[in-house]
Amino acid sequence: MSKTVSARIESKGNEYVKESIEKGAMIAETIIKDTTANPAPLGLMGFGLTTILLNMHNVGLFGISSMILAMGIFYGGLAQIIAGVMEWKKKNTFGTVAFTSYGLFWISLVFIIMLPELGVAKKPSGTEMSAYLFMWGAFSTILWIGTFKVNKALMIVFSLLVVLFMLLAYADATGSHTAKLIAGYEGIICGISAIYTGAAQIINEMYGRAILPIGEF
Repeated sequence: MSKTVSARIESKGNEYVKESIEKGAMIAETIIKDTTANPAPLGLMGFGLTTILLNMHNVGLFGISSMILAMGIFYGGLAQIIAGVMEWKKKNTFGTVAFTSYGLFWISLVFIIMLPELGVAKKPSGTEMSAYLFMWGAFSTILWIGTFKVNKALMIVFSLLVVLFMLLAYADATGSHTAKLIAGYEGIICGISAIYTGAAQIINEMYGRAILPIGEF
């Protein structure tokens, strides 16, 4: 096994060049410093705004229109997928799985609504929608466990999200209007918590200090 005789690290812009001499041979290793922007606020805003609008429908303020469907496809869907890909480049497994998955959740929900209207597939039954929502609740529980290593604000977002999915699953399974109404108001609070968490990351980064606390662990 060769032994390192000497080593040095030089900073060259965004690259760090590490050189070591082993048995008289010069070995250079280039380490790229990540200077890309934080994609989490984009994903959180896309999730938060779309969640609020859908749950405003659930509490009966308006029906399902092209406004909700378009938000589901583009801001709730594509924006979160883009954020997930950006998190992947940062080697953030949690962010990659969360944003990509919820982006695809919104797109899948839009298709669940649209396909019966287009005559492509039948409308899902209450039991089928309950199973769909329950599985997303179970998935969210897994991610919720991971938030205990991130910050309290994100932990609250996922806590509310798990409850939201389970309430919606129960409402579809039983046909309970009351459960759906409660889920609607709880979902609005969940969306607001996601917007707060995203806004905090934006504002705190801009000002260089914790203007909006997120409870770092």
